[in-house]
This record gives sequence, structure tokens and C-alpha cells, in this order.
Amino acid sequence: MSMRYHVSAKMLIILGKRMRKIREQQKRDQIEIAEDAGIDKSYYARLERGEANPTLEVLYAVMRALRVKSSEILPF
Repeated sequence: MSMRYHVSAKMLIILGKRMRKIREQQKRDQIEIAEDAGIDKSYYARLERGEANPTLEVLYAVMRALRVKSSEILPF
């Protein structure tokens, strides 16, 4: 039995806002984070706006690029 989970738009927006806040506190730009995470800059921008639903692999890469623990960025 396969289970699918739906991430709400609200949760994606919260996640994106936290990513942006951390990035700005570090005085880094989206290009730097995207490169460090190994993803496209436009995709990273969509993540910050809450318009994209990242895979666990992408989320992990972004957290590493931002140098944060999951508890600092995840809204749950």
C-alpha cells in the first residue's frame, strides 16, 4: 500500500519564508544558496515563494546550503 502525503500551500509558504529569512540573515543571495544546494536558481526562488514542493533530497540540500537544522526551517 502506497501512501501519499499532501503538503498544504500554507505550509510551503511558511517553509519558503523561513528559508528566505535565514538566507537574508546570512547576507547571502539566492544564486549562492542554489549553487551550494545543486539546484537551479529559479527553482530555489520558487521554493522561497512557496510555489514549489521540494523532494526530501532537495530540502536536505537546501538545509545544508543554509547551514541549518531541520528544526530551524520546517513548520512542524
